[in-house]
Amino acid sequence: MDEDLQRDLETLAEFIDVYCTNKHKDAPKSPVDLKTGDASAMLAASVYLCDECAKLLSHAFVKRSSCPFDPKPACKHCPDHCYHPKYRENIKQVMKFAGPKLVLSGRLDYLFHLLF
Repeated sequence: MDEDLQRDLETLAEFIDVYCTNKHKDAPKSPVDLKTGDASAMLAASVYLCDECAKLLSHAFVKRSSCPFDPKPACKHCPDHCYHPKYRENIKQVMKFAGPKLVLSGRLDYLFHLLF
């Protein structure tokens, strides 16, 4: 797997995990089962999410893995949005919520992602 793709998938999973952990505290969580591949192998760790967040992660993985642009632009700057409108709104909420939390936790590399 391409190094950039791997990093992007790990970042997506981390953002969605932070969002789910904080916003869906009481929702039952289970290991993510992706139809496109083994999430644990792709991320080198098990990811436990509620059903809603697991669907979002699965959609995001498929769309990111099949992005036709090289180099891939940030989704917010992309001329051709591939996310379904429902998932696009959801991922915006996830990024808006989880980005600052990860920056404040010491992940300064996410500050670059948020600004550019």
